[in-house]
Amino acid sequence: MPVCVVTDSTASLPAGVAGQRGIRVVPLEVRLGTRCGREGLDIDTAALTRALADHRLDVQTSRPTPDQFAATYRAALDAGASSVVSVHLSRELSGTWDAARLAAEEVGPDRVRVVDSRAAAMGLGYAVLAAADAAEAGGSGAEVEAAAADVAARCRVFFSVDTLDRLRRGGRIGAAAALLGTALAVKPLLHVVQGRIVPLEKVRTTARAAQRLVELAVRAAGDGPVDLAVHHLGAAARAEEVAARLRERVPAVARLLVSELGAVIGAHVGLGVLGVVVVPHGPVRG
Repeated sequence: MPVCVVTDSTASLPAGVAGQRGIRVVPLEVRLGTRCGREGLDIDTAALTRALADHRLDVQTSRPTPDQFAATYRAALDAGASSVVSVHLSRELSGTWDAARLAAEEVGPDRVRVVDSRAAAMGLGYAVLAAADAAEAGGSGAEVEAAAADVAARCRVFFSVDTLDRLRRGGRIGAAAALLGTALAVKPLLHVVQGRIVPLEKVRTTARAAQRLVELAVRAAGDGPVDLAVHHLGAAARAEEVAARLRERVPAVARLLVSELGAVIGAHVGLGVLGVVVVPHGPVRG
């Protein structure tokens, strides 16, 4: 049996893809006030959106436990997998990668390889799909790991938020960086650098933010084949508009997915977020 690919629920894979590709998904946990459940199973994006709109509710997230990962790895190996490659949300944004690493040490580092995607959402998702492609092609554990790491190295993530408050409160961005978004009528633009969320620039309007996301994505995409994803939370019309502009301006789109963020990532970026994931098939562009 080929290598089994494991990921976590922040990968934003399209519905049904994990099951079709044999990818095992370990869910993170979301707490909405007193309600607690697994992302994508017990709590979906609609529930998160309602909770964020109700400012009285405290919204929190937590990583899976090492025991949950260990159980998933053992189940895959018991089912006949030759080994496991586990690809996850950036270690700079979550303890998920570390929990997976601890589980791999327990189950056997010679049988389980853990990859830090240095991204989230489809930045992680495309790395997972590359790993699944390599596994289906009969690749070894090392080859499947390398396929995921290669996509992670080429991935660029750009996004705009209505406010940096949720990122600051969750510890995903520092207080000093959060000052970027304190002025009235300013829309912060951010990107992910070596797995960390870093302020990029600020613009005055939502429309300008969308325009800049397109410009940044076009530059990062280059002229060769590229995989793209547009993510949002409560901003479907703007996401579709950005996707349409990307189809017009990027010459060689291999895949372009448009989706609403899951509950965990959404909890940290808040309503109104708009983001673009860019994975060129060739060398990394600036």
